[in-house]
Amino acid sequence: MSRPSTLAPLLVFAMSASLSFGAPVAPSEETVLDTLHAGHPRLFLREAQWTGLKTRIASDATLRGYYEDVLAAADRYCTAPTLEYRKITIRLLHVSRECLDRTQALGMAWRLTGDPKYARAARDNLLAVCAFPDWNPSHFLDTAEMSHAVGVGYDWLYDWLDEATRATLREGLIRHGMKPGLDAYARHWFVRNAFNWNQVCNGGLVVGALAIADTHPEYARQMVPKAVVSLQNPLKTYEPDGAWGEGVGYWNYATSYTVYALAAMQSALDTDYGLSEMPGLAKAAEFPLALTGPTGLYLNYADIGGQARRGPLPCLFWLAGRYRQPAWSDAEHALLAGGRRAGANHLLFYQSPTREKVSRPLDTRFRGPVEVAVMRSAWDDPNALFVGVKAGYNRVAHGHLDLGNFELDALGARWARDLGADDYNLPAYFGNRRWSYYRLNSQSHNVPLLDGRNQHLDGKASITRFDSKEDRAFAILDLSSAYVEGASRVLRGVALIEGRRAALIQDEFRLARPCEVAWGMTTDASIQPSGATAVLKQNGRQLTARILSPAGASWSVESAEQAPPQAANKGVSRLIVRFSRPAGDVRVAVLLSPQWEDGETVERVPVKPLADW
Repeated sequence: MSRPSTLAPLLVFAMSASLSFGAPVAPSEETVLDTLHAGHPRLFLREAQWTGLKTRIASDATLRGYYEDVLAAADRYCTAPTLEYRKITIRLLHVSRECLDRTQALGMAWRLTGDPKYARAARDNLLAVCAFPDWNPSHFLDTAEMSHAVGVGYDWLYDWLDEATRATLREGLIRHGMKPGLDAYARHWFVRNAFNWNQVCNGGLVVGALAIADTHPEYARQMVPKAVVSLQNPLKTYEPDGAWGEGVGYWNYATSYTVYALAAMQSALDTDYGLSEMPGLAKAAEFPLALTGPTGLYLNYADIGGQARRGPLPCLFWLAGRYRQPAWSDAEHALLAGGRRAGANHLLFYQSPTREKVSRPLDTRFRGPVEVAVMRSAWDDPNALFVGVKAGYNRVAHGHLDLGNFELDALGARWARDLGADDYNLPAYFGNRRWSYYRLNSQSHNVPLLDGRNQHLDGKASITRFDSKEDRAFAILDLSSAYVEGASRVLRGVALIEGRRAALIQDEFRLARPCEVAWGMTTDASIQPSGATAVLKQNGRQLTARILSPAGASWSVESAEQAPPQAANKGVSRLIVRFSRPAGDVRVAVLLSPQWEDGETVERVPVKPLADW
């Protein structure tokens, strides 16, 4: 079996370190810099690794293609206007991210070609941001990402910069990044929390502090030990299976900055203090891969784009190397081979493709603070049937009131969808108006509704049973605490059945009082309802939704469109069945049947209690 090769001896740590998991041990302020690599560059790649990368580009056609993508981006940045201080409402984040993108591409292009035009363009942008009045510490993500950008630029361009420019960049980094960073460690909530802010803020500050640790060691001496302690909070939430409560989009953001922090420590200090040995991170790469449907769209929950599609994830290269899982880097190579452009991080963390055939499970359950089950009919068929369902907590960072929400792909299209996030700049989007917004509350999600009410904010759900067999698979969720105002028990079953050619969504309620029960599904398809049957059409394909229970129930169609300032949701509909029932037991069962190319569709299946599944 071939193994992915690494860039040079320094990175062998990422391949050969023990995979036995233990608790990280934070260094002391007195000893943390004892192993500091004193020269530059020391962030992510040292001089020998840059030399090795240049050699590899000449001999590795795949790597050479990625290198050409980075050069093309760097050429564009050479003629782009110099960055300016422009906030969008409370955020400078778009400028920080643009600075990081430019610095990585331009710095890498200079180190690999020696062409001074790249260094000049990077320097001009770095000087511009260091002359800003601040890096917007009131929204500290902006400060952290800018610290990352300036730290990388200072380190990678160090040999080209004159001493006066180095001093200016150091002063800007200290004034706008390091000093606010020390203040943040003393008082900011990101230090103790367990979501993306933690990794981004810690990662950006660690990179910045290590860049200047030889001339201004006081910042790294204080920040690195604090970061090692702080980062353990979010890294624990990956356990046990690598899932992420904020959805796949924020999985990428959080995990990328985890990788930045750990890789910077490894290259500058020869250790990450055991952080990469925390067990959940060792499985994290499975999460975005499993949650990508055959359409290329992610299973969507929390504040992620409503049509969020699997994009480049260069952190998969680092994870593949660290945990000896070439299938993860091969999955990223496959995506890039489909026409997506590589970025600088693909070169930094590069793993050679193996093209080994990997047999992945059709069905996966992820446990943890968020629980997710995904099931599919095939991995290598863009027309495959796929369904995913989400449990966990409603009260989570970037969360929606969406416990039990499902999404479904078939025939190359997404039929049941989540609308995703709305504009973060809506009034009180993260405050007391959050649950008034259609995309965030229960009304837009593919979840049961009782009397048209939202799920309880403190609701939580668990996957109580999960089963995967050759011809079928199912997950059963207990949603009861999300519906305490109307029911003493609410269960949802989601299954692929009949040789994985149809999906069944079945809900069981024990109503505590008379209620209107609603079952709804959001879709881009056109809908033709007729009693208990509805025909959905899009892209020349067809799916039939049949109400199997209760008898006599009929479909209706409602618009999902909203008035400004909310997102319009133009052309999106809700397929709904509503009926009233007295207190007692109620069952809703809906069969979703694609019309396959052979003309067959699953017409009807027997309805059994979830206890008998």
